[in-house]
Amino acid sequence: MAGISPPDLQKALSGAEYPADREQLVKVARKNHAPKEVTERIEHLGKKKYENPAEVSKAVFKNE
Repeated sequence: MAGISPPDLQKALSGAEYPADREQLVKVARKNHAPKEVTERIEHLGKKKYENPAEVSKAVFKNE
């Protein structure tokens, strides 16, 4: 999955409270009207809990 950037992810997760699980992050992204590619990438994260935005970013972009 290409086409999303770290700023796209940051914008999608604006207002998220941490620690957060994958489902909470998806809800925040949808509330922020994130592009489908961003929400799909978050939905496919493996880890259940993220302590901060850096952990989410690392997980999302690790396979690029």
